[in-house]
Amino acid sequence: MKIYVGNIARESTEAEVKALFEEFGTVESITLIRDNYTKQLKGFGFIEMPNDEEGQNAIKSLNDQLFNNRPLSVSVAKPKTDNKRSGGGFNRGGNRGGSGGGGYHKPKRYGSDY
Repeated sequence: MKIYVGNIARESTEAEVKALFEEFGTVESITLIRDNYTKQLKGFGFIEMPNDEEGQNAIKSLNDQLFNNRPLSVSVAKPKTDNKRSGGGFNRGGNRGGSGGGGYHKPKRYGSDY
């Protein structure tokens, strides 16, 4: 069972989070998500527990419980989807002006055909 854990304090360690979940059963793996540049925790991660009953018990017991002075958000992890973000960058929203179709019609500087 894959479990989502949110609102983790940035100073928490993987060992502390793992120990917290091991109180309820076997922890197969732990992944705390970090910022690519600063390497600081982003405040969430994932725990894998092979026994579903132990995982459900951990979710019920740890959700909204204080850990390092923060109430944890613990739930069953949602499956990852392959949706790539559409749009992106500065080109979102279609053609908005410039030459081409649609958008703002800018009158010509000289002449009167608009």
